[in-house]
Amino acid sequence: MDWDDAYSNGAYIEGAEAYPPRWASEAAAYRASSNAEEDIAYGDGERHKFDLIQPNGDAKGLLVFVHGGYWMAFDKSYWSHFARAAISRGWAVVLPSYDLAPSARISEITEQVAAAVTKAAEHVEGPIMLAGHSAGGHLVARMACDGVLPEDVAARISRVVPISPVADLRPLMNTSMNNDLKLDETECAAESPVLQTPRAGVDVTVLVGAKERPVFLDQARWLSEAWSCDMVVAGGKHHFDVIDAFSDPDSDMAQMLFP
Repeated sequence: MDWDDAYSNGAYIEGAEAYPPRWASEAAAYRASSNAEEDIAYGDGERHKFDLIQPNGDAKGLLVFVHGGYWMAFDKSYWSHFARAAISRGWAVVLPSYDLAPSARISEITEQVAAAVTKAAEHVEGPIMLAGHSAGGHLVARMACDGVLPEDVAARISRVVPISPVADLRPLMNTSMNNDLKLDETECAAESPVLQTPRAGVDVTVLVGAKERPVFLDQARWLSEAWSCDMVVAGGKHHFDVIDAFSDPDSDMAQMLFP
């Protein structure tokens, strides 16, 4: 099996190269038109910052949206417009950056996202929802595991939505990406959500596109089966547009998550 090809998304999405610049442009425009406070520090590192976008009036709760990029690409500035659905429905949204491989291991990135969620919880009261895309899907799933977040923060987590997550890291050891990720059996065992126990009482909904690469459909199914949680397969969606539901207040997913 060609593992690099199996986990290659852009090669199988028409116009894939246009997505990142479009995301960046739409995100910048949304930040400029919204009640956004940028670059709030949650740690000491240059990338240990998040943006907080507030709705009009008191927030019903907090959504933390964690970006993907195989733990090796992007930052918070590309994703602000994916807060639109939550904001329009009265939720505050935090979008964190984190260190990237190879300068950080995945286990360290998990710790950074936990620190970001913990700091964000100080800014907004009420329930906390976590959503993340691809590598971000892995990271929010890790937040749902026992012992990752402080107890007082973990107790506020109401729902976690891993979107096209990499829930089992072990296959990535067979890819050339592992030159930067530096995964080994020990880290895969500790960091793969499918091998961990989710916290009791947290609703988990796995979202994946019907037109994604087979391995991503497998990864979503593995997590759904391991955790006995719901899986939603979005018809007609691929790896890059499955997140569009979070920018559309009228999407079925938005209406389900933010009633």
